[in-house]
Amino acid sequence: MARIEFISPVLDVNPKYWESKPVKQPVLSVSNLMCSFRADGLWSSVVQGVSFDIGARETVAVVGESGSGKSVTALSIMRLNSPRGTKIEGSVKLGGKELLSLSDAEMRQIRGNDIAMIFQEPMTSLNPVLTIGFQIAESLILHRGLSRAQAENETIRLLEKVRIPAAKSRFHEYPHRFSGGMRQRVMIAMALACKPKLLIADEPTTALDVTIQAQILELIKELQQEDGMSVLFITHDMGVVAEIADRTVVMYKGQAVETASTDDIFNRPNHPYTRSLLSAVPKLGSMAGRSRPMRFPVVDRSTGEADVPVEVPDTVKVSERPVLEVAGLTKRFEVKSGLFSTVKGCVHAVENVSFSIKAGETLALVGESGCGKSTTGRSVMRLVEPSGGLVLLDGVDVLKLSQNELRHQRNHMQMIFQDPYASLNPRMNIGTAIAEPLLINGKGGQSEVADKVAELLQKVGLSPDMAKRFPHEFSGGQRQRICIARALALEPKLIVADEAVSALDVSVKSQVVNLMLDLQARMGLAYLFISHDMAVVERVSHRVAVMYLGEIVEAGSREAIFQNPQHPYTRRLLSAVPIADPARRLQKRTVSNDEIKSPFRPADYVQPVRQYREVTPGHTVMISG
Repeated sequence: MARIEFISPVLDVNPKYWESKPVKQPVLSVSNLMCSFRADGLWSSVVQGVSFDIGARETVAVVGESGSGKSVTALSIMRLNSPRGTKIEGSVKLGGKELLSLSDAEMRQIRGNDIAMIFQEPMTSLNPVLTIGFQIAESLILHRGLSRAQAENETIRLLEKVRIPAAKSRFHEYPHRFSGGMRQRVMIAMALACKPKLLIADEPTTALDVTIQAQILELIKELQQEDGMSVLFITHDMGVVAEIADRTVVMYKGQAVETASTDDIFNRPNHPYTRSLLSAVPKLGSMAGRSRPMRFPVVDRSTGEADVPVEVPDTVKVSERPVLEVAGLTKRFEVKSGLFSTVKGCVHAVENVSFSIKAGETLALVGESGCGKSTTGRSVMRLVEPSGGLVLLDGVDVLKLSQNELRHQRNHMQMIFQDPYASLNPRMNIGTAIAEPLLINGKGGQSEVADKVAELLQKVGLSPDMAKRFPHEFSGGQRQRICIARALALEPKLIVADEAVSALDVSVKSQVVNLMLDLQARMGLAYLFISHDMAVVERVSHRVAVMYLGEIVEAGSREAIFQNPQHPYTRRLLSAVPIADPARRLQKRTVSNDEIKSPFRPADYVQPVRQYREVTPGHTVMISG
């Protein structure tokens, strides 16, 4: 029998396999895909010659940093880019049908029916003035020709399928009534409405907490097995890639630099950029046996070689008195209703929270969205007014200060927010943005301030000649460095970092974390590090406090929390962290689908007295209430 050769086999296996087995046509075949954008009359190439196939029931991950072209690749497959300013070349075939040659009307029939897409931020993808039931039913009526009654019944079935509790009663609710994880489930239900052959998931878990992320990943895997669909999963999180992908395409500067099975990508990477991505991935448990925070390895992208990471030196003499002391901090938001705005109840956002931070120390505050950790940080800064408690900064009670006194005291405490672009004025160059707090507080004349701005930019690894640029001219990591430089301008003793690295790519995240650790060692900064990224928290923190429903349920040294967690919620957080090991991909994880409970309480609610047990010196856990 003559040997038959095939051009594009779906799987990388032994060639002898194909002598006796017929090759199945890929669900999606992308060949030499090129995408260019027009700006100022010139075409700029964004995606350059990308090729890959996706087989039936297969998950292919496209991974890379922001700007690598992975999302543009997905939008080009769906033909969702603006036709006026975009040029797409190459071939995209769905079941053998060429998509790039279809008319707009034909392509509209493909979208939703044969290919569905879910995006990173579900709230911007859902219409806030329409109920979620109406939005899902609309696609069923449009694409499948169902009657309104049939569409409603099918919508309820889909909501139940994506594990939304009490689906029938929530049919008529609006998107703002759902948590982030539940909104993403609604988007998945909408995508599955017409039983597509291919699901494109563009960063669907990036902004979600680790527990919600674990739920969504497990849900996608289960639905894939039930419905037999293929998945194109776009992400920059290598832990997620290991969790879900059969094969992986690594993109860098618009090109697919490496394509292989996920096992080969993790265990036998060939391209230097792939090795650099893997080197920057924080691994849970890697800090076992170490007493101090440790820098991330610095990777040479040209070779993929990483240096040997070192522990951050203890260069600051820790004072006896903490820089920050918080005792019994409470913040409740009143909920009013009726004609006379009667207090119906309160949202107990922060309830009797106590902790302290010394100079040169990092306390990490961890928990899911809605647990109260960001409100705690804002209450410490008095960006929201606490309902009660004590906040001492170098012995000064911040909560008793007048507005003028508070303005002066804020010279000693600064805050870094999650989204650096939203934190910077887009019409103000970054030199002016950094200089503004210096000028407002009378810290020198124009020439002195200009010198200080140049010094601060150098301190955060940027060039002084960048001072005249505007925020949109920088990458996400560079913008976060600018925000750090601005926070350092007044030489604070305390910095509250509220999810400061959560939205950054893995390599940029490692750069920013290294910068923060170096600055802490040199300047003796105290950090309140607010995060839900447990792997990063393990790397940077000295002590950890775990929050749930506004209360600290467990607190202790970093080693105690990560090596000997006692509270069920702490163990749940740690078990949800994706592990960058593709060998674990086929293992089914037990994931709770419960939403975090509501912190709303009736107006006459009396908070129970909590009791804590000391497991080891400094390690306490809530035992009853």
